[in-house]
Amino acid sequence: MKKIREVLRLRYGHKSSVHDIAEACKLSTSTVHEYLYRSDAAGLTWPVPDALSDEELEQTLFPPRPRKGELQRPLPDFEKFRAELSRKGVTLLLLWKEYRKEFPDGYGYSRLADLYKEWEKSSGQRMLQRHKAGEKLFVDFAGLKMKLTDPETNELREVSVFVAAMGSSQMLFAHACRGEDLKSWLAAHVLAFEFYGAVPSVLVPDNLKSAVTKPCRYEPTLNPAYAELARFYDLAVLPARVRKPRDKAKVENGVQQVERWVLAPLRDRVFFSLSELNEAVAKLVGELNGRVMKSSNSSRAELFASEDLPAMRPLPESRYVYAEWKAVKIAPDYHVEFEGHKYSVPYRFIGKKVDVRVTAQIVEVFEGSKKIASHPRSISRRGFTTEDAHMPEKHSAAKWTAERFEQWAESVGPETKQFVQRVLTSKEHQEHGYRAIMNVLRLEKSFSGTRLEAACARANQVGAFQYANIKSILEKNLDQVALPPDSPPLPNHDNVRGSGYYGKKETSCAN
Repeated sequence: MKKIREVLRLRYGHKSSVHDIAEACKLSTSTVHEYLYRSDAAGLTWPVPDALSDEELEQTLFPPRPRKGELQRPLPDFEKFRAELSRKGVTLLLLWKEYRKEFPDGYGYSRLADLYKEWEKSSGQRMLQRHKAGEKLFVDFAGLKMKLTDPETNELREVSVFVAAMGSSQMLFAHACRGEDLKSWLAAHVLAFEFYGAVPSVLVPDNLKSAVTKPCRYEPTLNPAYAELARFYDLAVLPARVRKPRDKAKVENGVQQVERWVLAPLRDRVFFSLSELNEAVAKLVGELNGRVMKSSNSSRAELFASEDLPAMRPLPESRYVYAEWKAVKIAPDYHVEFEGHKYSVPYRFIGKKVDVRVTAQIVEVFEGSKKIASHPRSISRRGFTTEDAHMPEKHSAAKWTAERFEQWAESVGPETKQFVQRVLTSKEHQEHGYRAIMNVLRLEKSFSGTRLEAACARANQVGAFQYANIKSILEKNLDQVALPPDSPPLPNHDNVRGSGYYGKKETSCAN
């Protein structure tokens, strides 16, 4: 039980995952989940109040069960509890301590918290969410779409609107995007941080695929690019639970406000570009943030300046650079492919799964967290970028070799072997042909060795040495069509110069 405080410190102080906490504290993940569940029910975060000793902390999370026949203990006025909790700085723990002073034999903290939650459900009341200043930024796309008009064709195209809302001040940001794809999602976050002029501690997105690839109550899997953005800005990402709208009530309300006071008033206006639309959106959002709210008698902008902004962290010196991520398995030619171009990695990683990170300028390959290769991004959608240091010193050191491919091809037939040899000799490095050869030889499983041999014979005759050529021949059944006869030699004629003529050196003409 002495590890409860350490679990809370790692979770709420360092934002560590459940698995990392379990490993650090030598506990099972189920035990860590239990501690976090009970601490959440008790309203405890980090730091734990100094006045709460280890024994009290344990009793708070694990109160003794009442014995059978034990008299019911006095209950506090939960209606008063609810009213007090709406006041700034008042916590359930404080109210429990005041309750225990009045009733020393009353309920323990955890049991009282459970009873209060049960009362809330039965009374139809919901506990008011209290957000620390500058802590959380809630983000989502609005359900209401806007439209852009093509100035030439008058064609209408829908665009999405990204909405962000600060937890404490409810300061809003909205930005129209071309879609809800990953690139638009991340770019909107960057603009939101720059709009606020600072960075919060926690992001709370919905479970859309641009943010979360695998929803889970305790350990959701973030999209790799979104996780990279979080690391860049030193943020924690806490996705809302599936089908739990109260987890993101701030942004739900913010989306509603933006739809009602920003998007709806612009519904009949014609916009020809995103920049024109965003200029109009920004103007109305500014008016909305400047409007005085009845609940606080202050505007969102005033609350943000006085509460959120002083508690937020400054923006990093450099701007976040968008990068695409792709999980791949290293092919026998020790290259990874992105948009048709292939980039080399050290040959010892053949067969291993890696992550490829691509920006506008660079292609990087990672095995886990270790970078194993880096190349300038090529504008070509074909070809290879190969580092000599990535090549095997001896072909025998690699799992696949030219000799092995030739032996495999020979087992199919002589025409297939000739095709493979022509592919190997046509490449600057033989390994560049490995991927194509492997794909060609695997066609034997789908079309039989006899048909593959016939297809290679046709390709050899016409000089077609690409995988796509062989596949097309087989799919169109051209391998079952007789080969055209060889063209007869050209007749001797004064106007036919022949190859010898073009081998002569150029001579000057006499005047």
